[in-house]
Amino acid sequence: MSAEAKKTRAAEAALEYVQSGMIVGVGTGSTTNAFIDALARVKGKIDGAVASSEVSAQRLAGHGIAVLDLNTTGTLSLYVDGADESNQYLQLIKGGGGALTREKIVAAASDKFVCIADDSKLVQVLGKFPLPVEVIPMARSYVARQLTKRGGRPVWREGFVTDNGNAILDVHDLNIADAAALEAELNNIAGVVTNGLFALRPADVLILGTEDGVRTLT
Repeated sequence: MSAEAKKTRAAEAALEYVQSGMIVGVGTGSTTNAFIDALARVKGKIDGAVASSEVSAQRLAGHGIAVLDLNTTGTLSLYVDGADESNQYLQLIKGGGGALTREKIVAAASDKFVCIADDSKLVQVLGKFPLPVEVIPMARSYVARQLTKRGGRPVWREGFVTDNGNAILDVHDLNIADAAALEAELNNIAGVVTNGLFALRPADVLILGTEDGVRTLT
């Protein structure tokens, strides 16, 4: 079975968390796209969605789903998003699509975070997938030096600008034993907007698409 088919299985399974009258927080990426397409089938059940990126907002709107501003919705009941990696504690690396800051904001504003992925994303130790770090453009070189001091190998994602107008450094060669501590440490570097570790606010539920169906971790 292809990875895409497994992602679709996970995305379809997340629909069971969608309840009538909800405003649903929606992430960014290929697995989330499958969820948006599935959500369109039950769009009459929800009051709208909050998107973590312009790309997701456009896909939601294309399905006729109302896209709302988080500033006006208040706390969300549900956030659904994918991940680039997850460990058994449901701590994640996200940001391969470059939407990590808005994803982190919507996750923080949601009561329940349901993460959807194919089973290859579950790892013992985070860090094989390069950790995205969103930085203010003028701080890019300074932050890169600080990341190098911490044992990482930062690579500028050239030609890419986030929806917030910032740059991304993808940090290779990290073996992340204490994800929450590293998340907090990196966020304290001057010029860092945020990093792609979702450990201080991990997922509440991880739905993995597999060859045999779905596997749910809580």
